[in-house]
Amino acid sequence: MAARKKATVNDRTELLEALDELEKEKQISKEIIIQAIESSLLAACKDEYGKSDNIKVIFDRETGAIGVYAEMEIVEDDLLEDETTQMAFSVADAKYKNIKVGDVIDIEVTPKNFGRIAAQKAKQVVVQKIREEERNVIFNQYYAKEKDVVTGIVQRYIGRNISVNLGKADGILNESEMVKGEHFRPTERIKVYILEVKNGSKGPRIL
Repeated sequence: MAARKKATVNDRTELLEALDELEKEKQISKEIIIQAIESSLLAACKDEYGKSDNIKVIFDRETGAIGVYAEMEIVEDDLLEDETTQMAFSVADAKYKNIKVGDVIDIEVTPKNFGRIAAQKAKQVVVQKIREEERNVIFNQYYAKEKDVVTGIVQRYIGRNISVNLGKADGILNESEMVKGEHFRPTERIKVYILEVKNGSKGPRIL
């Protein structure tokens, strides 16, 4: 049972619309982004509520409202031991309808400045997810070319190795993979064999 009220956050409608567009244009799951926003905001709430395990952040999938709630167990008045996780029945009965001992309800505890924090965190999560998805797209594109010969443009020497632009990503041509004594000039177009593609935190690593 829950005693949840809708928390208000500025531009909540715009946020939902933005997530809808993101899902259509970049095929990034709206639900995955929402869950990431909830997790990010919950981490931000640690400063406010410490390590309280009964605190949770809920993003309303229909309205876009975001709120902070404390999960409270309803107990007999004389059995109340922890006011951060429990609520006396007499108090709950005076506030909510159809409450009984043993129920667990969500009480809104959204901080006053939470709307600003939520907006900032949501934007950060969205930007991060877009970058992750773009990296995944590039990785998949070049992973499909593994063991193929492609044309690239010489960028620069990195020590004795060469950075080669392959279009949407750069690859590394190691000295050990070059003909002995071979030398390339920047902007020179060369054919290279994609030896291996690995997924890295900053994008694909292409050898």
